[in-house]
Amino acid sequence: MPTVSSPTRTVNPWWIAIVCGMASYIDACAIIGSGIALVIYQHSIGTTPEQISDLSSALIVCIAVGALLGGRLGDRYGRRSVFIVTMAMIVIGSALLTLMSTFSGLLIGTIVVGLGTGADLPVSLASIAEIATNENRGKLLGLSQIMWILGMLGALVCSSVVGDFGHIGGQIMFGQVGVIAFITMILRMGIPESIKWKTAQAQHISGANTIQARRTSIRDLLRAPFLKPFIALLLFYSFTNLGANTNGQFGTYLWVNVIGKGVRFASMISLISLFISFFWSYWFMRISDTPRRFMYFQIGAVAVVLMFLVPATLGFSTFTLIVSGLLGGIGLGFAFEAIMKLWTQESFPTLIRTTAQGAVITIARVLAAALAYITPQMMDSAPRTLYFILAGISFVGLAAAWIGFRKGVINEFEVEEQAEEEAFAFATGK
Repeated sequence: MPTVSSPTRTVNPWWIAIVCGMASYIDACAIIGSGIALVIYQHSIGTTPEQISDLSSALIVCIAVGALLGGRLGDRYGRRSVFIVTMAMIVIGSALLTLMSTFSGLLIGTIVVGLGTGADLPVSLASIAEIATNENRGKLLGLSQIMWILGMLGALVCSSVVGDFGHIGGQIMFGQVGVIAFITMILRMGIPESIKWKTAQAQHISGANTIQARRTSIRDLLRAPFLKPFIALLLFYSFTNLGANTNGQFGTYLWVNVIGKGVRFASMISLISLFISFFWSYWFMRISDTPRRFMYFQIGAVAVVLMFLVPATLGFSTFTLIVSGLLGGIGLGFAFEAIMKLWTQESFPTLIRTTAQGAVITIARVLAAALAYITPQMMDSAPRTLYFILAGISFVGLAAAWIGFRKGVINEFEVEEQAEEEAFAFATGK
């Protein structure tokens, strides 16, 4: 098993994948935990549906802005410095959300958590991808997707216990994110900087004529050969994320306000569905580094569309939402964030890798924020129409990914490694 070495220590790549993968855990836990906590606040301190919409949209917008900034900063100044600062931001923001009960206090805390969470995602994922080999990169990045599911599970387990506690239950929902972020920040102190980034940055500074050194500008994303995968990823993740974010952020709202169930019941149903999703994500890890992963993507794509069509066509009931959740486990396991992370890491060179990932996340989260602003009202007035729209939008995004990646991916890790080998052979005469 390969390791990362520094002058003083050697770090196991699976440990790096776990510690850096906490970005995905906190992302999911913050989004879903916030949605649940705000529903609790609605019935305890009088948070209005309009305020829930404002805070939910602010969280997603700030995650989007943070991803764009963090992605660019990660390419310019390194992965490690960014992912330590972002954890500190999440700790501070979570403390504000836990201690404040006014709308202005909740808004400030939401902004800080959102910016930190968003900025952390691209640099953490790049750190995982850059320690990996071509034989285990999918597995290591797939582990981050399992961490994402564990983040949802963490929020749902917590809400299943404290969902009926009133105001203090909401405070616990926010506070547990801060505690986990603090522990993660401490653990990340022992993670060294990405060797691939350090090498590419040194070549860029020295003016070396290498792929890593030349490809450093945002404009490179808008030119061949990177434009096609960039556009495909933007459409794929942006459109599928609209549906996934709606289910994640407003699943509890749907169960409580449309179906008429309690917060604890909603959390328990979602918890069962996520255990099943965990299995599918583990399966993705097993096939992600094989030629079969695109076949599984196509299976998942069908399941994603059906996830929304079932309640849209048959109506909203306990039965249809359970079926929808089961389909979502398959679909989101193979045709959503896990494969997006892998395609994004492979499709771009080192010094624009986090920039590209940050841009993809940013566009997706901005669109999700726009939809989140009107989602509670649509769930109250026309939930079936909303789910028909989500089915259609998801189909477009999945079709874009199918067109963009059906012929495979030009793996930039392999391109860079081959160029380095050729340069070494030329220099040494071998």
